[in-house]
Amino acid sequence: MEAITPDAARRQLLALEPLTHRLPPGADRAAVDALIAPAYWEVGASGAVYRRDYVIEVVTQRYATGVDPDDNARVVDDFAVRQLADGVWLATYLLLQGERSSRRSTLWERTPDGWRALYHQGTLTQS
Repeated sequence: MEAITPDAARRQLLALEPLTHRLPPGADRAAVDALIAPAYWEVGASGAVYRRDYVIEVVTQRYATGVDPDDNARVVDDFAVRQLADGVWLATYLLLQGERSSRRSTLWERTPDGWRALYHQGTLTQS
């Protein structure tokens, strides 16, 4: 696999964030499964820990029923990426959702088949 520049990684990862909200309309379980690595887990803005199977089930149901949060109500700001190791990148950003804002970070793995999320965390910020 060829190396990727920070600018290209930034563009590609920005297109995938916020994580699990950038899939095509009607995305099925296979699309969600491909985006999330087997050992994936996350810490939500509430502090709750969510494992891969739970996240995949929730996201799959959301897309299957058409109940997807309005992406137009989300603003990604201060987006940055940093390469941590060969093929592993950290994406960080501020997610604004109306009156709610949170700092987000996602560890991404670049594979021959595309990007896969390894870990995600959201932390509420003071408004």
